[in-house]
Amino acid sequence: MVNRLGALDASFLYLEEPTLPMHVGSVMVFEPPAEGFDYDSFVAVVGDRIAGHSRYRQRIREVPGRLDNPVWVDDEHFDIGYHVRRSAIPSPGARSDLEDYVARIMTRPLDRYRPLWEAYFVEGLDGGRFAVVTKAHQAMVDGISAVDLAHLLLDPDAVPVDDREGQPGSAPSDLRLVADALLGSVLNPARVVRGVGAGLRDVSRTGRVVTGTAGRLVATLARVGARPAPDSPIKATVGAARRYVMVETDLDDYRKVRGRLTRGRYVDDVSINDVILATVAGALRAWMQNRGLPVTATTTLRVMVPLSIVDGSGDPLTDNAMTACFIDLTIGENTPSMRLHQIAFAMRQQIESISVEGVGATSLASIGGFAPPTLHTLGARLGSAMSRRLFNFVITNVPGPQQSLQVEGCRLIETYPVMPLGRGQGLAIGLTSYDGKVYYGLTGDRDSMPDLDLLARSIQDALAELRSAPRGRA
Repeated sequence: MVNRLGALDASFLYLEEPTLPMHVGSVMVFEPPAEGFDYDSFVAVVGDRIAGHSRYRQRIREVPGRLDNPVWVDDEHFDIGYHVRRSAIPSPGARSDLEDYVARIMTRPLDRYRPLWEAYFVEGLDGGRFAVVTKAHQAMVDGISAVDLAHLLLDPDAVPVDDREGQPGSAPSDLRLVADALLGSVLNPARVVRGVGAGLRDVSRTGRVVTGTAGRLVATLARVGARPAPDSPIKATVGAARRYVMVETDLDDYRKVRGRLTRGRYVDDVSINDVILATVAGALRAWMQNRGLPVTATTTLRVMVPLSIVDGSGDPLTDNAMTACFIDLTIGENTPSMRLHQIAFAMRQQIESISVEGVGATSLASIGGFAPPTLHTLGARLGSAMSRRLFNFVITNVPGPQQSLQVEGCRLIETYPVMPLGRGQGLAIGLTSYDGKVYYGLTGDRDSMPDLDLLARSIQDALAELRSAPRGRA
């Protein structure tokens, strides 16, 4: 039997455009051991990690005439040297050099005739460090058949293998693909009608209670009143070029803000995630003011924040384990502590409405291991499945382990997500907390976000503003 893409995965392929590549990436900075670590060693590690995961050795095959969704077939000429590439930035490589490199790499679409992933071993960073930059298509990383490569590198024991390490199978002929599609149509005529449009069915499934009790997508739309997102300075015709900026902050700062600005019975109602969203809101406020844009008391921007659904039924790393929260960031509120409490209240309302439907909603902190790269991809998939008219941009915030991790003696010291841009959305933000730090990855359209570095600096300023804000009323 052929391994056919689901309608949602196929839609990610069909909807991809030259200016809107639908892959998600990560940037990991490592400190090598005293004996060193080179490109050949990295290739060997990647080969070992993907050996038990056949999706990394499979490519997309279209069905002639698009009679059905594409299928996954083994790449008979799989070449790991094509996918794992060696690169460098001018030594001693500064952070800005790495950011420019990532921005260039992420604009290049993945080759549809090969497995849909790439990894770059980047040398030349200051202090003898090196970086690993990964990218994988949203159609590939679904959390079931495949997880992100960074997840495999840093937490291989947490991912079940599929035991297909042998020789690749022969690709089905066009006649076989057509016959399978026609047979499927005879056995299930509704499939012909669904076609690519069945993506809507899968989209609703990403927002449906796993137990099948209620349509969570419908509930989500009810929570935002089906209102379109407000006008946004981030709205833009997205071009092919990108900007990328990395921001490092201390996790302890967010904890201190939470401790200072929440008291009494409200202390448990404000989470670290709320403090992060309030920090982003403050940064956007300063960024808009520096641009000379009007900021009034009613100015808001709506973000889509993916959350995990915890029901105790099994592996949470699936589309069905994700739901969307739509939060209006109160940009016009000039008091940092009030801004925090407004955001926390809005988040709590949505989480409680989800919980009423029979499942619990949390931030993604409940998932152990080094799952952030995979979860960022699932968050991006959820954002791609939602109507862009409902939100201005996506923020994915995935807490990771708070202890140091290693790959073959190489210590991971920094990790940043690289999120894709949506149609008409010139900004996407991903965050990962790891080993006492919170790492922001800001992706922007190169033409409409020439001051992305200003927004990055504003994040640092907004966090400092929250830390020094006077205590609000309980």
